[in-house]
Amino acid sequence: MSSALRSVLWSLAGIIVCGVGGGVGAWWLVNALGLAGVAAALVGAVAGMVLATAAWVGLTVVLRKLGIVR
Repeated sequence: MSSALRSVLWSLAGIIVCGVGGGVGAWWLVNALGLAGVAAALVGAVAGMVLATAAWVGLTVVLRKLGIVR
């Protein structure tokens, strides 16, 4: 397997993991706030994107500090 393909596969895995984490976190937040309907959709979408991005940044920092990713 080439280095470029391996890099793409690891990026996809990271996107999936961080996206799922952001989605679950947003779902928890919407339920905790007791929101429903359009408000739940808007808060969930924004919170999910923010949480997924934060997870991506955090994971990248940790992997770089451990020397796994350059």
